[in-house]
Amino acid sequence: MILEPAVLEALRGRLIVSAQAYPGEPMRTPTTMAQIAASAVIGGAAAVRVQGLADVQFTRSAVEVPVIGLWKDGHEGVFITPTARHAIAVANAGAHIVAIDGTRRPRPDGLDLKTTITMIHEQTHALVMADCGSLKDAFNAVEAGADLIGTTLAGYSGEREKTQGPDLDLIAAIAAAELDRPLIAEGRIHTPAQARAALDAGAFAVVVGTAITHPASITGWFDEALRA
Repeated sequence: MILEPAVLEALRGRLIVSAQAYPGEPMRTPTTMAQIAASAVIGGAAAVRVQGLADVQFTRSAVEVPVIGLWKDGHEGVFITPTARHAIAVANAGAHIVAIDGTRRPRPDGLDLKTTITMIHEQTHALVMADCGSLKDAFNAVEAGADLIGTTLAGYSGEREKTQGPDLDLIAAIAAAELDRPLIAEGRIHTPAQARAALDAGAFAVVVGTAITHPASITGWFDEALRA
């Protein structure tokens, strides 16, 4: 299924919910993640973001909104859909948009970002979301052919300090650069006020994950506050 421009435009100003669980957690099953994604759609999510081939497949069957898919392989360096092989597999699993590491760091398969994105476009119908960590990453990703720019890796790629909440300065800087790509704010957005602030800073749409779909983290926040 090709994501038509009008459908992508419908995401403007809207919430995207990331439904992911860590390995070993009770909820770490494709069925559960798809159910959580579907519940988020009932609540108003205009799109969902899920990790893993099976999660993409199950979620595509559970929702009628765009699915952003990724494949995490590893824990350090470039591990968000790190190679062209991973990306094409995610697209073939049914993702409308494939999220990949969009930083300028070396990729495990030795390909540069432009080659990787070109292969995805040539071999699949999916759009590409480049998860960036800096303004330079965003410029490079647009030049490489990315369809959407995300701030997912701000504070994690070594170029910017990790902010306590979303990196609003980076969001504003990318928005001001007028790169002619939808800018997706993602990363450490834990409250409705922070989501609104990200949108006001210039984001096209906002991704929220942990604060909506990760009970272990949410419970920990409350527990920590009570024990303080």
